[in-house]
Amino acid sequence: MRRWPFAVMPFLVAAILPAHAQSARWTVDDRTSLAWWQVDPNHGHLWATTCPSDPSWQPGEGRDAGLNVDYDHRPEIALSARSDARIPLFPRGAVTPVCRQAVRGEIAADDAERFRGVRGTVAVTADSLFTGLGLRDAYARRAVLHTSRYPELRFTIDSLVEVQPGDTIRATAVGVFEAHGVRHATRAPLVAWREASRFRVRAQFSVPATALVEEFKMSRWALGMGVVSRRWKTLHMGVDVILRPAGS
Repeated sequence: MRRWPFAVMPFLVAAILPAHAQSARWTVDDRTSLAWWQVDPNHGHLWATTCPSDPSWQPGEGRDAGLNVDYDHRPEIALSARSDARIPLFPRGAVTPVCRQAVRGEIAADDAERFRGVRGTVAVTADSLFTGLGLRDAYARRAVLHTSRYPELRFTIDSLVEVQPGDTIRATAVGVFEAHGVRHATRAPLVAWREASRFRVRAQFSVPATALVEEFKMSRWALGMGVVSRRWKTLHMGVDVILRPAGS
């Protein structure tokens, strides 16, 4: 029987035994992360972002003076009640640290290689959502979202399911979305990939526009004809966040 030197034994044991799952923890980088919403049909102006300085984003019609639109490169946008399958309408390209510090959170995983035991929270400062028209945003904060009482929109992740590993990871985040003091069970499809030591994660979900009144208890009067006359069909919401190792 061959005898191995004692110094070699730990490496043999490590090779034979199954590898232990490595836990990990990440925090949301608030200078490079953003959140957005978009109404369908958008009527040429109903979308918002927490990162209006990003060069990929442009405001809609009825905007503040000084906000320019690059019509040569902006996609065609319908001003009517026509649905638009482009969600979000202005996806971000390269990441630059120009965002408002409006998105924060922390994500943990019991097994960072297989993305098992994932949990955490992503919170968005509601006052930072920007449509391009200050009067519209101020009205939404005061009469619709009541941000003085409910300053954050929050998504609490309980688990990841339907995980498809690879260079681009696809999965569904299962958890609870909270807005206007109401908690709503939510499933948000996501894609993620590594950028150096960080993860970039895009996730989004949708609710019927009528849920703003019927479920989230927002003012029917404040939302006006969009909901009452059902001119708005769907509200889409999402994030494009950068996760960096906690403590880095």
